[in-house]
Amino acid sequence: MSQIRWTKTVLILLVIFVNIGCDQVSKHIVRDSITPNAAIHLLSNHITVTNVENTGAFLSVGSSLPKMVKNILLTLLPFVAVLFSLLYVFTKQNLPVSMLVAFCFVIGGGIGNVFDRMVYGSVTDFLHLDFAIFKTGIFNMADLSIIAGFTMILIQSIVKRKFVSF
Repeated sequence: MSQIRWTKTVLILLVIFVNIGCDQVSKHIVRDSITPNAAIHLLSNHITVTNVENTGAFLSVGSSLPKMVKNILLTLLPFVAVLFSLLYVFTKQNLPVSMLVAFCFVIGGGIGNVFDRMVYGSVTDFLHLDFAIFKTGIFNMADLSIIAGFTMILIQSIVKRKFVSF
């Protein structure tokens, strides 16, 4: 294996595992330290840490779907998407490092949430932000990784398109 390929593989695995680790450690701490639906308010109630088991997708979308449909849409399809994304990052030549890191954030977050669904049957969500005009639903570190990765991909795609069009 060439030095460049080895370095790329290490970078991919490192970023993915750091994302999975942050997600799983934070969820473990929440599950062990906060009783379900209890809330800890920080920064004058602008940040709330809670313990909510989400059987749906992001912001509980799909939580009322039949179990078989939910398993397909929320476990099987994301699992397949993660596999294809892994194949893409390991085989795509000349992918800029910034785009590679962005994809790894999405993959790491996806693995974290798929792991929870497979092991626990739900995903532990625990963070809520409320800064007047900026308010979120309850989310976790995997969600944050996925959103950060998609945001980086979107920004890089827009910037690339803007510079290519000149």
